[in-house]
Amino acid sequence: MKRLLITAAILLTACSGASSDAPETIEVETPAVATTEAVQAPMTLADAIAHPRRADDAARDKFRNPQATLDFFDIAPGQTVAEIWPGWYTQILAPYLANNDGTYVAVLLPDGVSDRVDERNASFKEKYGDTAAYGTLGYGSYSKDAGLSLADNSIDTILTFRNVHNWMGGGYAEEAFAEFARALKPGGTLGIVEHRLPETRTQDPKGSSGYVQESYMKALAAEAGLEFVASSDVNANALDTADHPMGVWTLPPRSRLPEDGSADANGFDAELYLNIGESDRATLKFRKPAE
Repeated sequence: MKRLLITAAILLTACSGASSDAPETIEVETPAVATTEAVQAPMTLADAIAHPRRADDAARDKFRNPQATLDFFDIAPGQTVAEIWPGWYTQILAPYLANNDGTYVAVLLPDGVSDRVDERNASFKEKYGDTAAYGTLGYGSYSKDAGLSLADNSIDTILTFRNVHNWMGGGYAEEAFAEFARALKPGGTLGIVEHRLPETRTQDPKGSSGYVQESYMKALAAEAGLEFVASSDVNANALDTADHPMGVWTLPPRSRLPEDGSADANGFDAELYLNIGESDRATLKFRKPAE
């Protein structure tokens, strides 16, 4: 049995926003996912990616390149891997780790933030409660107010996909990177995929376009005490100019349209943005120094 230290935080919500007292760290026993009898071992990443249950997700593989991305992040059997605000990659990571003596930890927003968050968390847990397919997931939470409910030095790899601009917009990107560094084991990996802003542009500290410069993310990681290891262009898209009228959300899969009568609506060509495809993305790997 593996043990995860999970932080229980009480969120007090009000019309003016959410706040919390310092969280209390408690020890909660979580079954090792690989021991679920219905899960068969071993499984390769290629097996997990090719599984029929991913039929609806597979159309996006050409833009998200899951095999090459997870290989770049050194995902391997026996690891404890936490994904911050998970989604699309859970279908791959949870069964792969369950079948290879590892643990997948889904780090959601805390319950109590809003009814919408509570509903989304419940839906996620119901979907991935199929232990025959996914093993038994570990769970944690992360938000600006409650912090990260993972114990110090407990995670081999933390992954996050297209979230850095959200933390910038909320004014807590520095705190997010510091929390991830705290939770990683010495020598552990932080893997980031984010919409990439060219270095020749001016970086909005709020990340309002959804695009973030590699240098900006490297600086955030360095401030948190993490070492830059490598970057990859596996998720690059040379057609993306990163200067669209509704930011990155102009592109698929959101394909946001301008409001009728707005300046952006004049001459707007939706087909042009569909042909670009999903965004150009930086893929960065950082390491927590070994003690």
